[in-house]
Order: sequence, then structure tokens, then C-alpha cells
Amino acid sequence: MLSPLKLQDAPSTTAPFGFTGPCLRHSRDEEIFGEGEAAEYVYQVISGAVRTSRILRDGRRQIDEFHFAGDYFGIEAGDLHRVTAEAMTDTSVRMVRRGTLSELAGQRGDVARAIFRLTVEGLQRSQDHVLMLGRKSACERVAGLLVDLAERTGASRELDVPMSRQDMADYLGLTIETVSRTLTQLQADGIIAIPTTRHIVLRDPAALRRLHG
Repeated sequence: MLSPLKLQDAPSTTAPFGFTGPCLRHSRDEEIFGEGEAAEYVYQVISGAVRTSRILRDGRRQIDEFHFAGDYFGIEAGDLHRVTAEAMTDTSVRMVRRGTLSELAGQRGDVARAIFRLTVEGLQRSQDHVLMLGRKSACERVAGLLVDLAERTGASRELDVPMSRQDMADYLGLTIETVSRTLTQLQADGIIAIPTTRHIVLRDPAALRRLHG
């Protein structure tokens, strides 16, 4: 978790909805906030990527979402964070005090509507994630993740993948071996190419979308 000194010394930039707030940099795998900690801020990814996850009772990690530049995270209904947030790459995030944002929402309808929209979008993505985990095959899950990554990052064919294979597995509810085997099969079928571990070329995006269903 960030120290008070780091918060105090961080440069302030224009934050969401016209406020100023600290913009902090995090290195790969650095924790931004932890599960069960006080939810005092709402966050926005400025650059890089963030994963949010929780540890299940049996010790396994379940990643519930990936967040990319422009995305908001850390919006909670209660007073505590339900997940842990970590940087997947060198990442910059901007922070807005939750109390300040609540006050603003009470004064301005456009802010209240924007917060409502963000909350609904998050709920919809959670519902889609649950459906994917319960109903789709390994191939459909991996294809869906690649399609989603391309759409959310604005990539057409060249994907810089910020997450590791283990991150993919923990998000898709698969083993790392299954993820690696599925990617290898997609490459053998000519649908993707994998020049490096963190770079994937979509050779046949239409076929990938058909697999995603």
C-alpha cells in the first residue's frame, strides 16, 4: 500500500470530473491497494495496465478484471476494497478522494450520471465474466480475451499483451498449461502469431471473433 510520504510528494494533475489529485507511478507487480483496505480513493489508469484480484479460500487467485489506460477502478459500494489491485507493467494511476467525488455527485447531475454509468458498465462486465467462466470452452475463453484486449486497447492486429500467461489463466479460470496449449493451437491454425511472449499478432481477427461467439 502507498505510504503517506509517497502520496504527499506525488505530483498533482487534472483528475476526473475537473478535480486535481495525485498521479502516482507503480512498477510491475507493485500493489496499489489491498483487499480489505479502506476504499478512500477512486482510481483511473493513466498509462500501463492494472489487474484486480482476490485470493480464494483454497489459496487460488481469481483475477476479476484487467484495467487499461482511461479505465476507472476501485469504485466500491462499501467502505472496504473487495479486491487487490496491482500494476501489470510500469503504470501511472490518478487518484480522486471518494468523499470529494460523492459530494460532487450530489451537486452535479452529470457527475452522478457518469458514476452511475461506470458502475453499470462494471456490473455488466462482471456478469459477462461469470457467463464466460460457466459456459464457454477453453478456446472460446482465450479467443474472447484476445478480442476484448484488442477492442479495449484500440489495437487492430498487433497486440502488446501486458498480462502473463498466469494472469490469463487466473482470469479465464483455466490452468496455465491449458492457456499455453490453446494459444499454440490458435497459432498452428493460422489465426494468431506469437513472435514473443508479450506480443501477439491477430492474423485472422474474423476467425477469432467467430471462436469467441
